[in-house]
Amino acid sequence: MGLMDAPRGMRLHIGLFGRRNVGKSSLLNAITRQEVSIVSDFAGTTTDPVEKPMELLPLGPVLFIDTAGIDDVGALGELRAKRTMQVFDRTDLGVLVTEAGTWGEYEDAILDEFLARKTPVVVVFNKVDLDEHPAPVPRLQELKITPVLTAAHERRGILDFRQALLDAAPPDFIDNPTILGDLVSSGELAVLVVPIDKEAPRGRLILPQVQAIRDLMDADALALVVKERELSHALEQLKAPPKLVVTDSQAFLKVAADTPPDVPMTSFSILFARFKGDLASQVEGTLAIENLKSGARILIAEACSHHPIAEDIGRVKIPRWLTQYVGGKLEIEHVQGHDFPDDLTGWDLVIHCGACTFNRRAMLARIMRAREAGVPLTNYGLVIAYSLGIFERALQPFPGALEAYRQALRAPAAPTSAAATHTSAAATPITADLPEDAAVDDLC
Repeated sequence: MGLMDAPRGMRLHIGLFGRRNVGKSSLLNAITRQEVSIVSDFAGTTTDPVEKPMELLPLGPVLFIDTAGIDDVGALGELRAKRTMQVFDRTDLGVLVTEAGTWGEYEDAILDEFLARKTPVVVVFNKVDLDEHPAPVPRLQELKITPVLTAAHERRGILDFRQALLDAAPPDFIDNPTILGDLVSSGELAVLVVPIDKEAPRGRLILPQVQAIRDLMDADALALVVKERELSHALEQLKAPPKLVVTDSQAFLKVAADTPPDVPMTSFSILFARFKGDLASQVEGTLAIENLKSGARILIAEACSHHPIAEDIGRVKIPRWLTQYVGGKLEIEHVQGHDFPDDLTGWDLVIHCGACTFNRRAMLARIMRAREAGVPLTNYGLVIAYSLGIFERALQPFPGALEAYRQALRAPAAPTSAAATHTSAAATPITADLPEDAAVDDLC
């Protein structure tokens, strides 16, 4: 099931509350880029709560609920207000919208409701085009709540609003609870292809592999762990095909060849792009490779600060492939750990590791930062799958991400080549010179 098909109960419910005519509907339309709610200059245009399910990058599947103003007057207004109050019961994240410079008993009442329910809240001062410097609100200062300043009809402050939603989202939503558990159900089998390399000290596996095994156990699923040369034999011994094959990205091509076409296959790195970040946006970011030219600036980011070995994936192989693919010299810079630029303006592409040592909020913040700067961001495993011409195959277990890729190809600005099936000469170096004990680096 793709993210766009997520049932409402699995979506983060974001309720928009406030007086009539403060711009709640305009704010919803601005962030969804659709005319979801009717907007007019007359107070009380929104009668009943308007719901809009959507994929809100980088949060994922959400349900926006645009409520009628709770300061409605008259009998009909009381009914509207009652329905609005019922929305509190299903709000995971509250948004309190008011006009810049306006704060009174209504806003206090809504805020009190959020605080009593221990619901995280984002305060938005809308219509800042009418008041560029709204006076501070003492109560918000006491609670250390910093309002987001927007002019929704001009789309001003919308990226700040997105970031505030990300920052305020409940940890149990941000910290995706499963790596494989939603792909491999109880009693089903996943085959994990785990090369033994220099990055894994004797007697140990690297962190993503261990986490994947534990996640399968938590889901009451079965895990079969093999090295890449054992995969064909292992599959022959099974009475039924496995539900999923997961490989280290360095063995992608061999594993793709040895896995039957009807068995879904992907890599640890791509699993972690979804687990720690937002897979759909990173899939779209991968397509930027087609537009790279000589002199392009590439940032390669690793979450951990490991000591690179001779044929390091991030420092040697991916830069080599990109240079050959583009056919000219590239400006490539590497950062590790928490050393990530505050301003990504000027970069043409960011290639990130699987971020297995980060929490999801930290990785989502990096995705958001790249999005704000208009810089595409992708992932080690996605780059390698793309280079090998097995991009669609690697995305097979993730219908939402696969559809995002296909939509990007159909878009006017998308590359015209069929990236999922191309077999350019550039695809060869990244595997042809890959020794059997090559570094997995932070691919996974």
